[in-house]
Amino acid sequence: MAASTSQQRVTLWEFFQQLGKTFMLPVALLSFCGIMLGIGSSLSSHDVVTLMPFLGQPVLQLIFTWMSKVGSFAFSFLPVMFCLAIPLGLARENKGVAAFAGFVGYAVMNLAVNFWLTAKGILPTTDAAVLKANNIQNVLGIQSIDTGILGAVIAGVIIWQLHERFHTIRLPDALAFFGGTRFVPIITTLVMGLVGLVIPLIWPFFAKGINGLGYIINSAGDFAPMIFGTGERLLLPFGLQHILVALIRFTEAGGTLDVCGHTVSGALTIFQAQLTCPETHGFAESATRFLSQGKMPAFLGGLPGAALAMYHCARPENRHKIKGLLISGVIACVVGGTTEPLEFLFLFVAPALYLIHALLTGLGFTMMAILGVTIGNTDGNIIDFVVFGMLHGLATKWYMVPVVAAVWFAGYYAIFRFAITRWNIKTPGRDVDTAPAAEKVAGAVGKSGYNVPAILAALGGADNIVTLDNCITRLRLSVKDMSLVDSAALKANRAIGVVQLNQHNLQVVIGPQVQSVKDEMASLMNTVQA
Repeated sequence: MAASTSQQRVTLWEFFQQLGKTFMLPVALLSFCGIMLGIGSSLSSHDVVTLMPFLGQPVLQLIFTWMSKVGSFAFSFLPVMFCLAIPLGLARENKGVAAFAGFVGYAVMNLAVNFWLTAKGILPTTDAAVLKANNIQNVLGIQSIDTGILGAVIAGVIIWQLHERFHTIRLPDALAFFGGTRFVPIITTLVMGLVGLVIPLIWPFFAKGINGLGYIINSAGDFAPMIFGTGERLLLPFGLQHILVALIRFTEAGGTLDVCGHTVSGALTIFQAQLTCPETHGFAESATRFLSQGKMPAFLGGLPGAALAMYHCARPENRHKIKGLLISGVIACVVGGTTEPLEFLFLFVAPALYLIHALLTGLGFTMMAILGVTIGNTDGNIIDFVVFGMLHGLATKWYMVPVVAAVWFAGYYAIFRFAITRWNIKTPGRDVDTAPAAEKVAGAVGKSGYNVPAILAALGGADNIVTLDNCITRLRLSVKDMSLVDSAALKANRAIGVVQLNQHNLQVVIGPQVQSVKDEMASLMNTVQA
């Protein structure tokens, strides 16, 4: 019985990891669209034009307005993007069919909800009070209950299950045309049509649960952002942070606010709605306290300070060897908002230091909220600081960020230098054997800059790999025999870390070039297996 329970726990763990990974496709687009929207809305705002009159030229204003319109796309169709991305990311085969079924299922579900509301006499109506009381919004042009991201995630998981069950189905000869992959959108239409009839009955309970979670988080007052920021860092090594982030950014747990006459839920959704609303001046502190500004003390100050401490604590003869590793990690963190290349340098050798880092990251969230900073978006990097802070004027209190980041830089440097030297923590360069891979890599280096054949060999070869995928910074693999995986060889070929989840699943932390490494490895595996 114990073994069965353990196996079930592992399976659920893996599912949530895979689910979180699928969020990355829409989130990456969100980040880009957010920058477009931020630049366009800020440079077309009255305050910025008054400060810099040359920006008021009609041609420039048309360009900025175009940027705002294009950038608003991802936020206007956010739920449907998630409903497409989940079956697309989770499906093992025929991913295009899974994504197509995702769109079909989401549209049919909302049409069925519309049918139920119409049959009950609630629709059609234009009465704002009735629409608000029943949480009715226009979804893909359909008046339906706004189930938001949570509804899209549930629908996406159901559609993925239907795809996995039916994409290879064989029907009788008379119906053979409708078999195989063609059957997936057909069964999706039927099932999601029934799901849509159930949603009006059960959704109020889901809404109460989400609102309850939001109440618990927000009842913590100024410490609510710290709980979120620390929790996100603690979940990151396990690849589960995306679940928490999605709850805060896109559901009622991150707050609810009326913007331009519409009720909007989720911290990021509120911020983006205010960006596009001409009636809004400034941003809601209740939303931005969970967004980019909270990351900035640790991302722009703290982690670079930790990197400098690791450099100074390395043996003098090894410093030139780790300089490139640390500089590339700082650039990825400050410019790209990708922290794992630095965090995984000390996560495994000093978990206590990582815990301190998580607490200080959370404290940065609370500090920004207390100071009244209002800088939104998702990444916490220098781009967000400029686009959503400086370009929106002094009202965002962007000038507080460099001050707090400088304090965090000094604090991280002092803590890391003391801990590394006091307890002889084996960060890069502390031992001769810890010299980075640039000194050890032999063989062909591909376009990714990595020796992919050596990495594949360290994983036990192509025959040992069952599944291969990636997220933002990690290869995610299932292998036949974990004993064939050589962690030391992976690290010698510039892997930042190796996370073994169970006897068949592991993650190899590569860094920002992981997509290129994964593509090269997949191509190499196809060549070997052919």
